[in-house]
Amino acid sequence: METKLEKAIELRKSGHLQESNEMLSHLVEKYPDDASIHYQCAWSYDLLGEERQAVFFYERAIELGLSSEELEDALLGLGSTYRTLGEYEKSKRIFLRGIETYPDNKAIQTFYAMTLYNLKEHSKAMEMLLNCLTETTTDPTILSYRKAIDFYSNQLDKLWK
Repeated sequence: METKLEKAIELRKSGHLQESNEMLSHLVEKYPDDASIHYQCAWSYDLLGEERQAVFFYERAIELGLSSEELEDALLGLGSTYRTLGEYEKSKRIFLRGIETYPDNKAIQTFYAMTLYNLKEHSKAMEMLLNCLTETTTDPTILSYRKAIDFYSNQLDKLWK
C-alpha cells in the first residue's frame, strides 16, 4: 500500500493528475478505513476541479483520524472547497475548527477571511487579513506602520471627529 500511495503522490507532483486520482480512487476502495488515502484522494479531486467529489473524501479522512499535519491541511482544503461550492456556513465552521486547532496557521486564517467576505462579514475579513499581513510581512514600509495598521484593523468603520 505504502509504495502505491507514494507512487500516486509522485504522479500528482509531476502533473499526472488524472492518473494519480485513478490510483488513489483504487486505493480508497482497497483500504476504505485509511484516513491518509482518503485525504490524498480528496486533494486529487480538488486539483482536478471536482470539488463536490473532494468533499466526501475530506470529510471521511477527518472522521477516520489524520496525523496533525494532514489534519491541518485537510481542514484548509475542506474549508476552501466548501467556500468554492458556496457552502459558506460549513466553510466557516471548518475554518473556525482549523483556527482553534492551529492558531498560528496564517493560510487557514487567510482562507477564512475569504469565507467571511462571502458571508458579507467584511470588517472581520479585513481585520483578519490585516493581522495576517502585519504578523507575517518582512516589508519594512508595512512594518514601520504596524502599530497603526493593528490599531485600525478592527475599527475600520469608526470615524474620529
